[in-house]
Amino acid sequence: MPTEAATVTAANPLPAMDRDFVQAATMLYSTSVDAGKLVHKTTSTADVRAFARHMIADSMRLLVQLKAVAPQGVTIPKDNSDTGLLDALRPLKGSDFDRAYVAKAGLEAHRQAIAAFEKEATEGENLSLKQAAQEALPTLREHYLMAQKLGQKLGITQ
Repeated sequence: MPTEAATVTAANPLPAMDRDFVQAATMLYSTSVDAGKLVHKTTSTADVRAFARHMIADSMRLLVQLKAVAPQGVTIPKDNSDTGLLDALRPLKGSDFDRAYVAKAGLEAHRQAIAAFEKEATEGENLSLKQAAQEALPTLREHYLMAQKLGQKLGITQ
């Protein structure tokens, strides 16, 4: 199932790099929220629940910030979750779910996000989006460190 893409008006075109950043950012944020909700339905592990709560709260805050700085005419996707990741998590239970969630939504997703945000922060053309990327990076790096620590507790090798 394809995800909803960032769109622009003909009057306000967004360079491809910036459009790709909006796509990556909204996918990370939407997926973090949806995967976090799945955690609360699936896991009984307190540390995994706490991590998911943190991901949901920060992702919602960062999405609001991205919407606030999006250039006029740019539509931020409402639901841009990585359905492949969510579909891979849904059938899992117990420690299999916990490990897959932390590995995919924690470690892998944040490695990719940090790379995309660093690229936007250094090479992006839209100044407000570049600044949003720069401002989000410390939070994403914190998430990645949290995921690493939780992964170690769960026996995930990177």
